[in-house]
Amino acid sequence: MGTYGQTVRRGLPRRPGGEPWPPAGASPTATVAEPVDEAVPAGVTASVLPAAVTEASAEGLATSEVIAPTAERTAPTGTVPSAPASPAAVGGARVIRRGLPRVAGGEPWPRAESTTGAVHVEPSTEAAVGAVAAAATVASSSAPPAAPVAPVEASAAAAPPSRQSAVADSAQASPPSDGAKPLRRGLPRVPGGDPWPPAGPAPAAAPLGVAAAPTDVTAPFIDVTAVEPATRQEPAVVETALVPATADVSTPLPFTRTVFPGRAAVVFERERLAGTLITAPEPKKYGPLTRLQWAGLVIVGGAGLLFAAGMAVLAVRFLLSLEPFQEFLTAYPGEYPLPEGAPVGIPPWLGWQHFFNVFLMVLIIRSGLQVRTEKRPTAFWSPRGNEKRKISLNLWFHQSLDILWIVNGVIFIVLLFATGQWMKLVPTSWAVFPNAISAALQYVSLDWPTENGWVNYNSLQQLAYFATVFLAAPLAIATGVRMSGIWPKNAKTLNRIYPIEIARAIHFPVMLYFVAFIIVHVALVFATGALRNLNHMYASQDVINWVGFWIFTASMVVIIAGWIAARPLVLAPIARVFGKVSGR
Repeated sequence: MGTYGQTVRRGLPRRPGGEPWPPAGASPTATVAEPVDEAVPAGVTASVLPAAVTEASAEGLATSEVIAPTAERTAPTGTVPSAPASPAAVGGARVIRRGLPRVAGGEPWPRAESTTGAVHVEPSTEAAVGAVAAAATVASSSAPPAAPVAPVEASAAAAPPSRQSAVADSAQASPPSDGAKPLRRGLPRVPGGDPWPPAGPAPAAAPLGVAAAPTDVTAPFIDVTAVEPATRQEPAVVETALVPATADVSTPLPFTRTVFPGRAAVVFERERLAGTLITAPEPKKYGPLTRLQWAGLVIVGGAGLLFAAGMAVLAVRFLLSLEPFQEFLTAYPGEYPLPEGAPVGIPPWLGWQHFFNVFLMVLIIRSGLQVRTEKRPTAFWSPRGNEKRKISLNLWFHQSLDILWIVNGVIFIVLLFATGQWMKLVPTSWAVFPNAISAALQYVSLDWPTENGWVNYNSLQQLAYFATVFLAAPLAIATGVRMSGIWPKNAKTLNRIYPIEIARAIHFPVMLYFVAFIIVHVALVFATGALRNLNHMYASQDVINWVGFWIFTASMVVIIAGWIAARPLVLAPIARVFGKVSGR
């Protein structure tokens, strides 16, 4: 937006707390048309070039001016050539275009009473050259001819001057005059230096026709009120050659280095300098194998197990077709009679114990795997009486579940022997072993033995339940206590007899046994009559309906909710009740 007027627009103060610059009352320097020769020279003064060309030169673009002298055409006296892209003027005065106020809530700037006369021209490059030519021809008709002015030669090979150097040259070239305004100084060119340019009077505006270095990047002012054009010149085309500025990269940047090569880059550079073969980085491994290797192992291993299972089924079927094995199945059908007085059916308390045992076992396995695989715990727990002893929040959750599981197991054992239900779990005859072999052969041949868990379990089930309740559970408790903080650390004799390495070597395989038992147990429950088996355990009735199934479904919803809720956001408030929780 161009603003026309004789009043200087004031900007920001030159120092904090000062008045706006330039001082009030300063008037702009009007450009006076000096007498020039009838022919406009090829060089055009830099003071009347548009802002776009001046700034392009200041940014490192060498400008080659190929303006040829133009032929002058005589125009009739009293006719004024039209300036391109100039706003129309009515009469001899122009209406000032007012812009935004300089202060909040003030009047638009410039003020309405400002006089007009100098027009701020912001045309394109060709329009600016045309205006200069028109002004020069008008001046030549009213003044005696003067010596021609040599054009300004711009070389594309020479480095372009910066704005600061241009201002300094202009200040040195123009001698100080009375009443000259002081030169506006800016930031120093080097850290800790004096403000630039040096102190001195501001240079006066160069007259038309006199070549001068560009002193500002703003567009010039042309006094059109005092111009009486007589001739009109047609400007030639200005061509600019764009030459990219070259930067000196021999001197390092004056900054502190903050980015350094990583380990891979160091190894790469070392191998490159040594001339050795540069190898690609190894893929990330999950345990002993990579992700692709694990996928291949699962596919190949699964196919191998499926093939082995098929071959085992065919082999066992062939064996059971032989007469000796048929006689063995007749003598040992897979189960033996229980002692007299053994209870019949499954009481409700056993169903509740079974649910709590499944719920706790699932969360114990989950928290145990988290403890085994975590590297940096998110939170820590310490008891109230000993804040120096800290364990991870997952380990506290794992041990708390162990305590609840042990309490539930103790209640289960007490009720088991108090109600006589132990006869179904504890073997009472040596016939349990041949019957277990018979049941295993029948399972492998896919001709499964008759299930009647409401009265008696087959021998293979009995051995599996007995091993889980009376062998695997105590072994998990014993190894877990050895690795926990309950174990006395200063008991040298106990530590020598029962080292912690043995407990760690046993505890994890016991957990794998529980996982395998749960998978096989659930699979057989659904494969050998799901509705009847679920009614036995969850509904305590020997009928076939959907009651036990829906109770089982509700229990699974509770187990899944507990799995999802087992995270630090939920565990931390519970752990604070029993101790102190911290992040480090």
